[in-house]
Amino acid sequence: MTKPIDQHRINFGGKEDPKGRLFVCPKTAAITDLKNVRVLHTGVDTVRQLYRGKLVPGLVDKLAESNGHVSMFGTVWFAGRVGRDSGYQYKLQNLDLGLILLVKNFNAKPEHFGPHLKIEVSPHLIQSRTPEDLQKLLDSYAHQVLDECTHNQCAIHIAVDIQGYNLPSDLVARMHCKARAQRDISGVQRIEFDGKFAVYGRGETFMWGAPSGIQLSMYNKTAQAKAIDKLDYWESIWRSHDNPFDDKDPLNYDPSMPVLRIELRYHHSVIEQFAQGSVNVTSGAVIDTHTYADLVPHLTAIWRYGLSNFKLLDTPSTYNALWTFLRQDIIVSIPPDLTPDDVEYKRHYKTASGFSGKNVELFLGNMISLLAREGVGAKKAFNSLQRWECWTVIKDHFEQKGKTERDIYDWIRDKLTERTIRWGVAV
Repeated sequence: MTKPIDQHRINFGGKEDPKGRLFVCPKTAAITDLKNVRVLHTGVDTVRQLYRGKLVPGLVDKLAESNGHVSMFGTVWFAGRVGRDSGYQYKLQNLDLGLILLVKNFNAKPEHFGPHLKIEVSPHLIQSRTPEDLQKLLDSYAHQVLDECTHNQCAIHIAVDIQGYNLPSDLVARMHCKARAQRDISGVQRIEFDGKFAVYGRGETFMWGAPSGIQLSMYNKTAQAKAIDKLDYWESIWRSHDNPFDDKDPLNYDPSMPVLRIELRYHHSVIEQFAQGSVNVTSGAVIDTHTYADLVPHLTAIWRYGLSNFKLLDTPSTYNALWTFLRQDIIVSIPPDLTPDDVEYKRHYKTASGFSGKNVELFLGNMISLLAREGVGAKKAFNSLQRWECWTVIKDHFEQKGKTERDIYDWIRDKLTERTIRWGVAV
């Protein structure tokens, strides 16, 4: 198969324009208008930095005895064992900090030099530090876990979030790739996604490739973020480029529309192949990167390589208009030049619209049962609820449904009455 070519781009005046949003297929002359496509976010979504070395004496014994909260390296972690499929025996997790440390390779003794540590970094920590500062943080933990510590390559996920584009109904048929594994997760309601369970609707998640190589995933990021209670965080990212002086600016994030994520996931073995096989055209030197910080200047090139490995085609020899746009216009951005203390924007308030509301409804249902058991009336129950620290989230949840505080009171009153009449006060 010959290498596909990109579509021609013209502006709305009909002239050739490398940034034009009208795309003309050179084979069929079909015109695709992508003027409504808005790029909300580009960047690294996940970093997994690997290290080699010997485990610090006594660390394995301490981890083996830990099952719950433990204080190590000046930080409180949740410690526990992990499944053999991970390749490691123990886990130290602090999701508020944004780190997971996977410790002690199954296939190497702790006193032997080996690949004993992998540190996984969450999106909010990646966004809050420069690559250099983040690398220093990861290395500082690594040197407290390992003696004779050396870098052992990294794995990354590169993500682009867009609005204003609907995936074609024949997406799977149009996608061409070397990967044998192709999964359309459009007919299931419950899947495991990066270690978290998410509920998806039909036709919202597509995945190609294997975890041990390069994977392409295209999915409804709004649905996934809401399912894992991270929508508020991602909306703060998507709004960060809004025009604060014009609510009607077409570049704004539109909360009424779903966000499509296009994500390329690179296994550390693939990154190692890039490191050993890529040459600086000026100096002739091999790139030879081993850390996330070293890899950052090459992210856009790696992104474009991924889009040539997975090809969305309009004809056997022509890229789809979206693929031309993603290949030509996307520059993988990195966090701005921040100081370690300049991370206030990672702190955001969660709202009721940022999650499914299931927790609110479960809490209120259990509350009604307990209040009925104790014979507490509706007025006293409502007053107590208003004094609770989570009252704002509960109120917001009802407001999303068009309900007022009076409606909440009436709901509590009616449910208490129903609970007492139907079931009595005994539990």
